[in-house]
Amino acid sequence: MTGPPELDGSERMAGRQPETRGSAGFSYAKGSAGDALIVAVRCQGAGTMKVEVKTVNVSFPLECLAGETTTTYHQVGVPGAEKPGTVSVTAPSGVRWSMTIGRGEPPAEGRR
Repeated sequence: MTGPPELDGSERMAGRQPETRGSAGFSYAKGSAGDALIVAVRCQGAGTMKVEVKTVNVSFPLECLAGETTTTYHQVGVPGAEKPGTVSVTAPSGVRWSMTIGRGEPPAEGRR
């Protein structure tokens, strides 16, 4: 598995978690008003991990596969997405993962 997912050129870094095995959590920095929150996750190893971002009341499962690296990007454009926060991951000990939290433009349907 390679390092944490990269953001595209228009997105700004808010936090990063290097390769981790099993459950863990980390913090990310505040953004600017109107920013969307980008959650980019990379995982490998058989099992389901659950990602929770309580600041924006978002959680999602991610099915990780043995011998295959999976990368998923979620973009959240809801009120409060610019606030600093923490990410909590619950995963089996055999699952390796890394994550990048970024800031960017809200999704087109979320723009005002």
